[in-house]
Amino acid sequence: MKKLLLLLPLLLVLKAGAQTPEEIHQKAILVDTHNDVLSNELINKLDIGQLQTAGNFDLVRAKEGGLDAQVFSIWCGPQYGKGTAFKFANREIDSLYALIARYPQKITLVRNAAQLKQAVKENKMAALIGVEGGHMIEDRMDYIDSLHNRGMCYLTLTWNNSTSWASSAADETTNRASLKHIGLTDYGKQIVHHLNDLGVMIDLSHPGEQTFYDVLATTSKPVIASHSCAYSICPFRRNLKDDQLKALAKNGGVVFVNFFSGFVDSTFNGKYDAFLHKYKTQLDSLTKVYNDPDLAADKLFTLHKAETDAMRPPLSLLIHHIDYIAQLIGVDHVGIGSDFDGAPSYPLGMDDVRDYPMITAELLKLGYTEGDVDKILGGNFLRVLKANTGK
Repeated sequence: MKKLLLLLPLLLVLKAGAQTPEEIHQKAILVDTHNDVLSNELINKLDIGQLQTAGNFDLVRAKEGGLDAQVFSIWCGPQYGKGTAFKFANREIDSLYALIARYPQKITLVRNAAQLKQAVKENKMAALIGVEGGHMIEDRMDYIDSLHNRGMCYLTLTWNNSTSWASSAADETTNRASLKHIGLTDYGKQIVHHLNDLGVMIDLSHPGEQTFYDVLATTSKPVIASHSCAYSICPFRRNLKDDQLKALAKNGGVVFVNFFSGFVDSTFNGKYDAFLHKYKTQLDSLTKVYNDPDLAADKLFTLHKAETDAMRPPLSLLIHHIDYIAQLIGVDHVGIGSDFDGAPSYPLGMDDVRDYPMITAELLKLGYTEGDVDKILGGNFLRVLKANTGK
């Protein structure tokens, strides 16, 4: 009996299995479909190959968090138009290329699922390119070809600003009366077909609801929403309603859950607006410095950290979005699209790319299997990427 009692702790360990949540996390291929760090790198002249004390991403912290593949967002605001937007997009791509050239043993550009898996085998981060905003193609098909040749794996058809061929979620909900068209135009449908032919994924995170359904009626391949949440939990225009989620699943697509507090917590945006009003003078000054209101707001948050930390939602609410979508449309149709370095606030515990293992641990607590977690972390992205590129 005494020997049995001495063996009991060992038996319990064996029964529990050899793999800890951290081991399951590190074994999985983790893909984050949306990070805006390149914008910060350009503005602040950062070397994100080295450990940084600010921001949410660098290659050192990414390794610690088990991040295997990052889709880097190529973004510029609506102040960039014809003659400037495409140039700015290429400038950001140049920045990514320079990073890869500086750290060839740490990071490599990939264009399809096979190359991504090979990068993981070689212990390198797989870098992919997502162009966030159709205005950057400046209504030109040849610019789509050029961006594709440089590695674009997805195109977000609009940012908050509509294009001449697709309406955005922001405009469809707050500026609808002034829009010349709602949804996709005939030229927009041609763009969808061209993206399908090239193997570029169509991202529906920013386009409006009419554009969303027009794309699904037009595309021949699975689509994605690279950084969106569930509207039923947080009714914000950029989140997807239940019918949209179901339609996305029917298409074979995937929604990648955004970490931004304003998309996770329905009470956050009211607090956010009050905070910006309180510090309006300071915000105006920062906007002049950064020439961008969103980047200025991000900086304002860091300057008042104690106050803004009190506004952050709990991690459980972010997990609720993942679980809600998985329960509604299936575990094959949900993934991770953090929006790190592109938002001022994230749930408590989600401070940077080192914190992804917390998501794995919480999903396992909810009863998700290792196979389920593998799909959510990266398997679903690999599937939809291969479905588009054929490789």
